[in-house]
Amino acid sequence: MISVITPAHNEELFIKKCICSVKVAARKIAEPVEHIVVLNRCTDRTGEIATQLGARVIDEDSRNLSRIRNKGVGESKGDILVTIDADSQMTSTMFIEVLRKLDSGKYIGGGVKIVPERISFGILCSLLVVAPFVLWHGVSAGMFWCLRKDFEAIGGFDEKLACIEDIDFGKRLKRYGKNREKRYYTIRNAHIVTSCRKFDQLGDWYFIKNPMVVYQIFKRDQKQADRFYYDARAEITEQINSAERKKPRPLI
Repeated sequence: MISVITPAHNEELFIKKCICSVKVAARKIAEPVEHIVVLNRCTDRTGEIATQLGARVIDEDSRNLSRIRNKGVGESKGDILVTIDADSQMTSTMFIEVLRKLDSGKYIGGGVKIVPERISFGILCSLLVVAPFVLWHGVSAGMFWCLRKDFEAIGGFDEKLACIEDIDFGKRLKRYGKNREKRYYTIRNAHIVTSCRKFDQLGDWYFIKNPMVVYQIFKRDQKQADRFYYDARAEITEQINSAERKKPRPLI
């Protein structure tokens, strides 16, 4: 069985597309797939929507993404683990690629190619600011995939980290695989599409204008991480929800 873990904090505008993309990909393989959505202090309809779409919903109120993801893994049943964020969608052949790589015995797991939902010159330049920090660590992220036994062997996501816990996980998984003569692999024949909601709120040129933010996040600055990952997301979600509420409704 494949277990898909998705942390979700007020994701009612994104969770449907995420879950539906997982369901489409699941139809292309014989292996059963379960989808666990970990609700994190949700005050909207995220849980209701996820349940209606057949996902299993659990709660974890910590302000800590590692703990949220680990809780989902702990409640899951699959011997293959996949993590994907609520504002991302996987392409339909994703599970085919994951199974192909793991079944080969050559790969410990890895990440995937990430495609933003929209692109602009500002976003491209901002991503180029982030790229050197990611390349320095030598691992891809976005959506992780690995065997449960290997996830457990490295201790899952490090709950002591305030940010960049995904890069840390990837680096430890890569190191663990190297010791067992297995490669860390980035899936490119399939990919995820992720939202640009932070750019929508902060501006496409945000990282160009604020390069120290990137530095501070990769230095695991707790205050900066809280502001960028949690507080900013709450503001974005409220702005989007407010705009949605103001849209005229059909009379019929």
